[in-house]
Amino acid sequence: MKKTPVALLVALLAAVVVLVATQLGGGTVFGGVLSPSPSLSSAAPVPAPVSPSARASLEAAGFAVVDASGQLVVSGSAVEDALADVDTASRVATGYDRELFGQRWADVDRNGCDTRNDVLARDLVGVTFKPGTRDCVVLTGVLHDLYTGTTIDFQRGERSSQLVQIDHVVPLAWGWRHGGNAWTPEQREQFANDPINLQAVDGATNSSKSDSGPGDWMPPAAASHCEYAARFVLVLMAYDLTLDDADRQELTSTLGTCGA
Repeated sequence: MKKTPVALLVALLAAVVVLVATQLGGGTVFGGVLSPSPSLSSAAPVPAPVSPSARASLEAAGFAVVDASGQLVVSGSAVEDALADVDTASRVATGYDRELFGQRWADVDRNGCDTRNDVLARDLVGVTFKPGTRDCVVLTGVLHDLYTGTTIDFQRGERSSQLVQIDHVVPLAWGWRHGGNAWTPEQREQFANDPINLQAVDGATNSSKSDSGPGDWMPPAAASHCEYAARFVLVLMAYDLTLDDADRQELTSTLGTCGA
């Protein structure tokens, strides 16, 4: 497998540049904030900036930065091509432990706010913040859940907070089995807190997913399958993870239904 440039990994880890899939002629737009809509066709990405070094690395990896806003455009077949380039797992690692991925919801981007609140602020609409936290701690908001197609009212609280959870699109245990076991502790903490691999979702649905790959679990809302599969492949590419046959078959099948 061709290794992803190191600068690309740094850019993906350091910047809040997360996947959005919307149709743009014959291509797909990536970049900005993941739309809360369960429908790809109605996604409305909010662009995020891309640094000059990230721009060069992304272009070297086959992505074209189309404007200064940082939106990226790839051809309709680029995700499938990337999937074909992912190595098949000859064996998978054992011995996973959550503690190996560092502090839960660390402030890896050093913006003064932990990752969970960063993702809630990104994925919820109508957000209010706890006074005195410099717009960090999310108190309330509304989630248009990508995985179920439902709307969930979020309110911070000991029990109510669990109605909205933060999903690792590529689960930590799955990542460990497919290459993450060889990473440094710093790389694993970055992976656990990388916005490109995180999505606020319905808590019960997230629990049902557990550490499953696409071969065993896909979101209940069929309208989200294309976006979920594309997001999964993008994380595999960014982190040079391997893939087993069942997961590859499901991703290939799903992406084959997504059109241009």
